[in-house]
Formats: sequence, structure tokens, C-alpha cells
Amino acid sequence: MPKFCAFKATRPTRTKISLMASRPYESYTKKEREARLEHNPFSFLHIVNPGYKYKKEISGKQRFSLVKNRFLEFKEDEIFKTEEQAVFLLHQIHYRNGDIFSGFVGCCHAEDYNQNKIKRHEETLSKRVSLFTNYLKTVRFNTDPVLLTYPKQNALDEITAEVIQNRAEYEFTTTSRETHYVWIIKDLAQIEAIETAIAKISHLYIADGHHRISSSVMLSNEMALENDKHTGNEAYNFILSYLIPENQLKIREFNRLVKDLNGLSKEEFLIRLDEFFRIENRKQDYYKPTYKHHFSMYLDGEFYSLYLRKNHQIFQNALDELDAQILNNFILKPILGIADFKNNKRVTYAPAQKDMAYVKGKVDAKKYAVGFGMLPVQIQEVKQIADEGLSMPPKSTYIDPKLRSGICIHEF
Repeated sequence: MPKFCAFKATRPTRTKISLMASRPYESYTKKEREARLEHNPFSFLHIVNPGYKYKKEISGKQRFSLVKNRFLEFKEDEIFKTEEQAVFLLHQIHYRNGDIFSGFVGCCHAEDYNQNKIKRHEETLSKRVSLFTNYLKTVRFNTDPVLLTYPKQNALDEITAEVIQNRAEYEFTTTSRETHYVWIIKDLAQIEAIETAIAKISHLYIADGHHRISSSVMLSNEMALENDKHTGNEAYNFILSYLIPENQLKIREFNRLVKDLNGLSKEEFLIRLDEFFRIENRKQDYYKPTYKHHFSMYLDGEFYSLYLRKNHQIFQNALDELDAQILNNFILKPILGIADFKNNKRVTYAPAQKDMAYVKGKVDAKKYAVGFGMLPVQIQEVKQIADEGLSMPPKSTYIDPKLRSGICIHEF
């Protein structure tokens, strides 16, 4: 059964948390990053972008070393403090649309990933994993939890209900109007109850953070080989994680935009599609699918509905049945000539916030020739693909909640 352990969290002081917490570095535009770095000396961005101090872009090992230095400076200035005993955190996020996410922050164990007790549904890029492993080896801390999910557990819900009766250690609202509440769980009985409840679950599933956990596991494996007295209890074996019940996850889709029709005319393209799909021209009527294997398409100023023909609904596994895979197998690859779904510049992925109205605008502006929409993936589909040891296509899921950096840190 998977382990989920309390840890000696390093975290900002209460007065600094609202200034510290940041979105992932790459999610900011250059202008946004520079504004935050210039006007907020306590932003976690100063740690992960250490070259700002010298107005210079720094990369590689030099950057990694300076990231560690900035982190140590924040600790020396007592912006961070480290818990004297192992704790869990309960982190609750309220979105402006009314969605509420409640999860426990602690550490999972690398060996559970090696033994497939923590299941994955995405492939990772070895170059990216290796780079981040080298980063972790230098900085010796992790601040971005892996998002793990599990079937709803009444015992954990009861602990959550108990904990939130107390005043939160942190309460702050971001500029995107998300309100965060964080409670520090020090009660030994509650800590034991959380660990026991998770240990009764057969498997945990990665919802988001495949590269983060893969890098942490690679580091753990390397350090275990270098340590003649390795026991499995060393801090490098544990990986910062946010555990949330699967019924709270919000999974949304990515729409697809394609630059051209691969040399086909509109009529030739529709004829090719007709081999695999029943097609209905919806004219100007905005169309969003309501069933699996149904797709929306916007082409040349008009919406179309595409229904995968029943004689093509022959699936060998859970991956074949996934709508993103169907789109790849029946349209993008055979008709539009796109085989590399990660790197081909002819295809762009737009998250569900950029709905089919956004797709329509891009096609009308002649930036793309055609756009496609589909239903979001269900969590049971994600789990089935993971259970079968398969990997989902790129940009199959857009998952909330999105976590902020700098709220808590695991040192090793």
C-alpha cells in the first residue's frame, strides 16, 4: 500500500505568504515576471530566477547553484521557517467560480512509484527529466507538489472537517481571485489517522506533475546507489505531494487548432472525413458535443458536428477509446499528416478556457484553417489508461487545481 508521510515543512512566515506564493515561472509573460520581480522582494520568483539580481539570464549549473543561494538567503533572513516536528498541511483553494479543492500536503515515497503503487498516465521526456534531476541534486529542495488523487475516503473527509474548524495559518487571495487557506496539522492522532487512511488505498494516481515525480524518483534512485548505508528512510526518498480526492478534481479538455488542411481543398477534406465520421453542417450554430466520440469542428466560417461512425468504434484498449486519441488516429495523422503530436508546429492546443468561440476567432482571422473541440476526459478514463500501463496523447487533460510555488518546501 502507498505511503504518505508527514514532513518537516519549510514555509514562509504568516506575514509573507501572500507576497511569496507565485504561479509556475513559465506561466508568466516576461513583462509580468519583471513587474513582480521589481516590485515584490518576497516573491518566490526571486529564488527561481536568481539572475534578475544581476539583470542577466543565467542557465545550467550556474543557475541551479544561485537558486540554492537565494533560497538560503531567504532562510537566513527568516522569511522561511522549518517545522520542528513532522506535519501535514491541509490546503484548501476557493476558485472564483465556486469550485473548492481540499487536499493534504505531505510526502509520497519514491519506491511506491518504482513499484507502480503510484500510477501514471503520461509519457515523460527523458531530457527534461534529466535536467530537472540535476536541478534537484543541486538545490536539495522541492516546492511544487505532485498532484495525486485517490477515491473519496470518509476518514479523510472527517479529518478535513475537524481541521477547518480552527483558524487557518494562512489565508490569502491572489490577483486571479483564488482564495487559499492552509492549516498546519501537528496533532499526532490526526497525523496517524491520515497516514493510516492512505495506507488502506491500493493505488494513488498522478493527476498532474509526471515530470516532477519522475525527476524526484530518478534522484532518489541515484542517491540510493551512492549511499552505502541507504535505508529508504532518507529525506531524498520522499516527494512533496498534494493529495486530493478524485471527486474534487476538475478535468477540462484542450481544443485543437491546425494551421492548414495538408494540401486538401475544403471539399476534399470533408470527403476524407466522411470515411470515418457522420458530418452535419451546423452553419453558424455554435456546437459543443454532449457525447463521447462526438466532436465539434469549425471550418471556413461554419460549425460542424462529427460523429465517429459505429463501424469504426472498435477499440482494443482504453487508450483507443479516448476522444483525443480518436482525433489523432482518424483525423490529425491520416488526413492532416500530423504524426508528432508534441512537437509539430502545425497543431496548437488551446485549454478549455479558450473555448470554441476562441477557436472560431483564430480560424476567422486566418491564423488557422480548422479547429476541433471535444468533451473533457473523465477521471475513470484516466485511471483505466494508467491501470493498463498506457499513456495518454499530449494535451489530453487540463486539470484543476493548479498549485502555487513557495507555500511549503520539502528539503532533503
